[in-house]
Amino acid sequence: MVENPDPLVQKPTGYDQINLLQKVKYMPSKDWDFNLGLVYSQTSDFPRFDRLYRKKDGVLRAAEWYYGPQTWFLGNLKINHRSRSEFYDKVQFTGAYQYFGESRNDRDFGEPVLFSTEENVDAYSANLDFEKSLSESKLFYGFEYVLNSVASEGAFRNIQNGETGDTASRYPDDSKWQSMAIYSSYQWKISEDLSLQSGLRYNHILVNARFEDRFYDFPFEEANISTGAFTGSLGLNWRQNHFVGWRLGLSTAFRAPNIDDIGKIFDSEPGSVVVPNPNLKSEYAYNTEVGADFNFSDNLRLGLTAYYTYLDDAMVRRDYDLGGVTEIDYQGEPSRVQAIQNAANAYVYGLEAGLEIDFSVALRMNSQFSYTYGEENDGEEYVPLRHAAPMFGSTHLVWNKRKLKLDLFAEYNGEFEFEDLAPGEQDKAYLYATDSNGNPYSPAWYTLNLTGQYRLNPNWLATVSLENITNQRYRTYSSGIAAAGRNLIIALSYNF
Repeated sequence: MVENPDPLVQKPTGYDQINLLQKVKYMPSKDWDFNLGLVYSQTSDFPRFDRLYRKKDGVLRAAEWYYGPQTWFLGNLKINHRSRSEFYDKVQFTGAYQYFGESRNDRDFGEPVLFSTEENVDAYSANLDFEKSLSESKLFYGFEYVLNSVASEGAFRNIQNGETGDTASRYPDDSKWQSMAIYSSYQWKISEDLSLQSGLRYNHILVNARFEDRFYDFPFEEANISTGAFTGSLGLNWRQNHFVGWRLGLSTAFRAPNIDDIGKIFDSEPGSVVVPNPNLKSEYAYNTEVGADFNFSDNLRLGLTAYYTYLDDAMVRRDYDLGGVTEIDYQGEPSRVQAIQNAANAYVYGLEAGLEIDFSVALRMNSQFSYTYGEENDGEEYVPLRHAAPMFGSTHLVWNKRKLKLDLFAEYNGEFEFEDLAPGEQDKAYLYATDSNGNPYSPAWYTLNLTGQYRLNPNWLATVSLENITNQRYRTYSSGIAAAGRNLIIALSYNF
């Protein structure tokens, strides 16, 4: 174990990545067009900095913790047809194949055994979407099918003597997740100032996974889930007068368990291990939002939106037992058994605001602000919801005249005190700053930034950006790595 000679440089954090993209469009006639999209992306190995930063009794816990190369391929075919049929004006077929590959590799400090898990996912999807224009309305309807096939393996290698072998995989190997859906949406312009949009969808989910007992004595052999639900939405948009317009939205949603929820085995934190739970059920959300747009003048506009969501049967990580066993050995460390469970209900509410001011033809300001608050019931009382972020926003002052555009802007984020953190976050001192009482908390932060664009001619555009001008050191909420300091970007683009 050696000391980092420059504590302002987070070591190790670097990696390489390549991205390739190709699009092809073919139109044999005015009523038909074919679109093919191909995307390929691959990274090098890259380290998990927050895991490498953890210590136990003053000594680093991990000697190695890195992801193997992440590979993603997408092949996407879209076929569009326009018609005067009584059933549709436009129809689009979308077929896609995706491949995902990644691995996780870790070795404890002072230990010779490197543990690895490798995952490969083949994802197939097909959509058929129809659109029909009526007198004062539009009807959309369609069908969808998705299949995910998951392959997962676990292995170990002794870096001293070269010994290799199998270990438990992260997910049940050869597991399947399927989704079938039928849906429709209806847009109706009731009057010049009033419009309505509604939607209805039925989704059915199938999950099949088998669990091996070579490494862990699970009290179950497989998970077979077959569940479905109707969801709907209703929205109204009313322009009351030139000064104010109103928006109202109501919707429901559900999320069925996937392979990650029911089947993974991983160490969520030192001393805890998450195990499969084949008895998971779907979680349901009920949402409402109301908004208003105010035009105080041609130069001053304000938008406000308030929202509320209630989550029932929320899937959360809680302590668990395997046939009465509450602690098992995971990679040589006694670990408390946990699992994803339908153990909570939760609510989230918040406010979003947007302000635009035109000081002149050339000078304009716009500002966005978001506040969110959420709590979940852990069985005894309501506690802060982990994924509800602190308030945040941005303000831009934009000057645009002829060929030159300047954008001076600030991005800012509010503070979460120790008491504001979810219980699971309060135990992650390595992610946060420390307050005067020695407790972790998430400090407020801001950055000042400047971007300039100059149009050299109709084809050439030069861009220069200076980000985080004051070189603030900060972390976004719940991040395991500090954000970039002062950063300069120079770009030159050519359009033809």
